[in-house]
Amino acid sequence: MKICVPKEIHPGETRVSLIPDHVARLVKRGARVEVESGLGTGCGYADSAYAAAGAVVNGDRRALLAGADMVVRLRKPPVNEISLLKRGCIHVSYLDPFNEAELVRKLAGQGVSAISLEMIPRITRAQKMDVLSSQANLAGYVAVILAASHCSKVFPMMMTAGGTIMPAKVFVIGAGVAGLQAIATARRLGAKVSAFDTRPVVEEQVKSLGASFVKIDLGETGQTKDGYAKPLTDEQLAKQRAALKKVCAESDVVITAAQVFGRRAPVVVTSEMLGAMRPGSVVVDCAVESGGNVEGVPFDKIEVRNGVTIIGIANLAGRVPVHASQVLSTNLTALIEEFWNKENSAFELKFDDDIIKGCLITHQGEVWHPDIKSRLAKG
Repeated sequence: MKICVPKEIHPGETRVSLIPDHVARLVKRGARVEVESGLGTGCGYADSAYAAAGAVVNGDRRALLAGADMVVRLRKPPVNEISLLKRGCIHVSYLDPFNEAELVRKLAGQGVSAISLEMIPRITRAQKMDVLSSQANLAGYVAVILAASHCSKVFPMMMTAGGTIMPAKVFVIGAGVAGLQAIATARRLGAKVSAFDTRPVVEEQVKSLGASFVKIDLGETGQTKDGYAKPLTDEQLAKQRAALKKVCAESDVVITAAQVFGRRAPVVVTSEMLGAMRPGSVVVDCAVESGGNVEGVPFDKIEVRNGVTIIGIANLAGRVPVHASQVLSTNLTALIEEFWNKENSAFELKFDDDIIKGCLITHQGEVWHPDIKSRLAKG
């Protein structure tokens, strides 16, 4: 089987889906790996490193895609490249299938077996393949570093000749993987940290990292079977925003990481809440790529509004591309190895396997995933 890795062409993307070390592992298993020339430039991997690992380096992108039995990449494929893929090709990448109806239909129409990385189920056996968690973990770290570099205060308590400097107050909204890493990083920098999440079950995790948990009685909330927060009603959102306004006003840094799987991110910090914050404060929106948690957040930009710095930088994990690529490549290699048939040296789609059931979106000319098929049928 020929596994092909095209260069990421999304503006500003520096991560790679397979690093040379993992290419070498796949080659030892009998895979033929072909990478596009310049694949690893953004994070320091030269073409020669891929060649030394056993890959063929190809400068012709169209030929690379057309000859692939399996395509492994990070970002969604450009719609105009789908026609280059041969029927029966297995395509692995982020797809955002709930919101990319045209893309899904094109993949199905081309006869491509498309695996969506974000749909890999959160079960014990699939933890090593969880790209969402590995990338969100780094995004939470980067969010704090950005906040610290733009905040008008230092994070830790300091005893100086001029007196005692009190620690900065950091408030994290959303205690998923990104939020928990933001809490841990802010604590390591010496900040006083508090956090809020609609899922009461995460309170213990927040406290275990040395932060305080902000409790707001919203009635029935909770999480899905995969651990994602359930969407709130309009009434619950209004009650939440009213309670969060006071905490935001007292904070030096607010980091938002509240997302609902397959949906637009909820607005949890309104313009009114921003207006209550002190000049010199910082807000970092980790959910900007799915619509943003901050009202009017500038996409992939930093702006100052009434003295408050609002950071809407996209692709936070991509700002540390070496380690982001390392863990991403580990996740993808784990997925490939899990379903690698040693006898014929090929990736095998096991349709009765829970992992494949969860992440295979299209197959043999049809939309295969029942939830996505149902969503497309409703328009």
